[in-house]
Amino acid sequence: MASKVNVKPLASHGGSDVDLGALVTGIDVEHLSDADFALLRKALFTHQVLILRHQSHVSPKTQYELTQRFDPEARALYGHDKTPDTKRSILHPDLKTIPFQPQVQVIGNGFIPSYEGLENIRLRHPHHRTFHQTVIPEADDLSYTRFYRWHIDAALYHLAPPVATTLLAVKLPSTRAQTLRYDDGTGDELTVPLGTTAFVNGETMYDILSPQDKEFARGTKVEYAAHPYIWMSPAKSRPTGLGMVSEGKELSESELPPIDPSAVQILPMCWKNPVTGRLALQIHPSAVRRLHLADGTIMDDLKTVRELVYRLQRPGIAPAMVYAHDWQEGDLVIFHNRGVLHSVVGAFAEDEIRLFRQCNIAGSALPEGPEFI
Repeated sequence: MASKVNVKPLASHGGSDVDLGALVTGIDVEHLSDADFALLRKALFTHQVLILRHQSHVSPKTQYELTQRFDPEARALYGHDKTPDTKRSILHPDLKTIPFQPQVQVIGNGFIPSYEGLENIRLRHPHHRTFHQTVIPEADDLSYTRFYRWHIDAALYHLAPPVATTLLAVKLPSTRAQTLRYDDGTGDELTVPLGTTAFVNGETMYDILSPQDKEFARGTKVEYAAHPYIWMSPAKSRPTGLGMVSEGKELSESELPPIDPSAVQILPMCWKNPVTGRLALQIHPSAVRRLHLADGTIMDDLKTVRELVYRLQRPGIAPAMVYAHDWQEGDLVIFHNRGVLHSVVGAFAEDEIRLFRQCNIAGSALPEGPEFI
């Protein structure tokens, strides 16, 4: 029987240079054949972000099984596992774990009386005022917003980054538009739907580099801080959400949980797409600690490292490069976590209830870098 799966690339609109995303129809996630999954896998690595509408019926178990299928050798382990000293981790307030499916997390905003074995939970949508060095005035809070934190879903210590992340929109408040401000002196702004998830293509971020910067990126490795989400917890972000401001506020090694040197990750600056072979400039800017250059030099000055990484990545988050997904209830979004950066966006009122399920699985192997320098 011929497959009914249809993959339709998202159409760019006026002024947009977005080159990722596809709408997938004709697929039954609860009864996914090997042939249809093969089409889905190829589509993910080709288009980076897939949108499947009307998936409210998908169970947490099926969501986990679908996510794990993109990396079948991976253990059944949530991408961050259990963070030591969770109260100091910047990730701690943002999610709750489904008791019977620990690889699936619940995220959102507001009070939820009961959901999938969780009772009387209060969810908090991440807000830039808790993480950025400067903030939008409270009087403008519901009209204006920022990128909260551009990132890859990854522990970046001990566990390999997940290959794919799935997000299911269970419940959404009434939609409205917000103006997203970069607030970095460029005047850049972007009109976004409330609570959008923003995506940029790491492959495009690499493609638009100068030839000299491409050569540098291909030959450089990024060393991430040990226990990065605890390490960065006293520090603050740039207003673009693209990395941290260097004020010397990061925790010292003596202030962190015990460090296993073998768990510290040094990853390529460019990650190779396993289907297309394209390179993505794939850096988690907030967690960067050092750069290891092709000639053996180690860049250790944190401020210098951050400035260099910011210069390489900032063109790739320009307004014309950003896909801001306009969520509908029942949307299941699958994204190639090793090929895109994404960010939470938006500021919700207390009574605006939002409920999502998120799943990613720690990778079975570290990302591959370029085969040439």
